[in-house]
Amino acid sequence: MIAQRIPTILPELTFEEALEITKIHSIAGILKENNQIITTRPFRHPHHTISAISLVGGGKTPKPGEISLAHYGVLFLDELLEFNKHTLELLRGPLEDGDITINRVNGTLTYPCKFMFVTSMNPCPCGYYGSNDKECICTPQAISKYMAKISGPLLDRIDIQIEVNSVKYEKLESKELPETSEQIKKRVNEARKIQQERYKQEKIYSNSSLTPRLIEKYCKIDNNCKALLEVAFKKLGLSARAYGRILKVARTIADLSKSENIQKAHIAEAIQYRNLDKKYGK
Repeated sequence: MIAQRIPTILPELTFEEALEITKIHSIAGILKENNQIITTRPFRHPHHTISAISLVGGGKTPKPGEISLAHYGVLFLDELLEFNKHTLELLRGPLEDGDITINRVNGTLTYPCKFMFVTSMNPCPCGYYGSNDKECICTPQAISKYMAKISGPLLDRIDIQIEVNSVKYEKLESKELPETSEQIKKRVNEARKIQQERYKQEKIYSNSSLTPRLIEKYCKIDNNCKALLEVAFKKLGLSARAYGRILKVARTIADLSKSENIQKAHIAEAIQYRNLDKKYGK
């Protein structure tokens, strides 16, 4: 339910983004006749039985896969560990590079695939590891084998990893009105405008597109922040890739707070979003 609502709070498409999405869907042959241009961010939700070609693209006549059809939108993989491990490993390059190159005898094609990767999975085979409501019946070996279906390098590329507990009945019956998507989207659009202004000379739209060189330029932190990151790296065994991703998330948190500089609290919050690193030590 959360994943399906993410597109409703994402920033408005720019005209250039809309054109790119429309071209990809047209090449794939799925553009509706009455749709001259796509104006909403895509939400793709393939089943776990999907083939590698359908996910990343290819075939005898190479076509865009789900990762390209989700360009500038959301790719949601429900029950991640039910997907074929080899198929999942193919996501590593596209998540890092933002495009996918398909080589064939008669030529090479490159499709863009800058998508938000969203996924969900159970913590163990029985689904109750870490639950406060029901005891897990899985052995440590079974949990370890189950989690091994997702590799460390792939998990490392997921910026935000959150454990979600089961919802209590009292919450379902609560009359308290939650924040609407429209209210959240307003904040997101404001943060995106800050980023567009900051990066207007760099030809990128958002913090997620920052390269290592640009991270060094735009994600400067003070000694207090550096000390906190050092402690986190030693304790969690984080990688160099995780370092950059934490800084990008912290930069986004700062933008949402309308803070010009990244503060210690922003770094701390970004580290807290690496739940699986803390729990499984991947």
